Amino acid sequence: MNFEHLRALSAVVDEGTFEAAADRLHISPSAVSQRIKALERSVGQVVVRRAVPCTPTDAGTILLRMARQVELLEGEARFALSGDTSLRTTTPVAVNADSLATWFVPVLSDAAGWPDSTLNLHVEDQDHSARLLRQGDVIGAVTADPAPVNGCRVEALGAMRYLPVAAPGLHRRFTKDDGVDWAAMPVVQFNAKDDLQRRFLQARGADGLPPRHTVPSSEAFLAAVRAGLGWGMLPELQLGTDLDDGTLVLLDAGAYRDVVLYWQAWKLDSERLHRIGDAVRRAGRQLR
Repeated sequence: MNFEHLRALSAVVDEGTFEAAADRLHISPSAVSQRIKALERSVGQVVVRRAVPCTPTDAGTILLRMARQVELLEGEARFALSGDTSLRTTTPVAVNADSLATWFVPVLSDAAGWPDSTLNLHVEDQDHSARLLRQGDVIGAVTADPAPVNGCRVEALGAMRYLPVAAPGLHRRFTKDDGVDWAAMPVVQFNAKDDLQRRFLQARGADGLPPRHTVPSSEAFLAAVRAGLGWGMLPELQLGTDLDDGTLVLLDAGAYRDVVLYWQAWKLDSERLHRIGDAVRRAGRQLR
């Protein structure tokens, strides 16, 4: 497999069209097309779906990950040879929003001191970030999936503890003599993939469908719960003194859910991979 063909594949997928890929590679769209066709001949399979945007086929996904690995190693070699800090390469990493708002922050401080790379964070739910690894979009991911993606290694970081909380006024409005009216009290969810609240309700036999507000931001989610928009499962690390000073109340004493997080990364002898992995492990010591 010719590396220039793999580079063309990476550019087409990143840019979405052959024309944009050509601009990035400083060649003609026809030359991009020829390189993709040559790659497809060499592997005997179609690697790109010609649509807008262009997307990789299953075979293309495998090759795309290899292309990104080669690009990573090439960037490290160029920097080692020249020491030129203008030759920065991108370090793409997937992390869930709650981690990014809490324990992951020290990783950003570490990355500020890296002279040879930039950090490109993909915010994705911890139950779905492994998909980005499979596609080759990221070199490492904070994920809730303990099963290693093919070609990756996995290690446990710890667990994020989530607590069911609400503003005191909301709690009083929906509390009856026999307890909380779970079927009526509004709930806040992060997005359609967020099932923490649903699982909590199921465990309490709440079969109704309470009003649901969607707030797809970790910081705004906390603000919404504090404002009384609805109750929600919030990371203990994010609550600070809210429970102590009465800003929020715990809806069910002793109730919590621990979400075990893992660090998955490519099996590649790369200085950048080792560095980001070390930074994530250090930051992850805040987890249970």
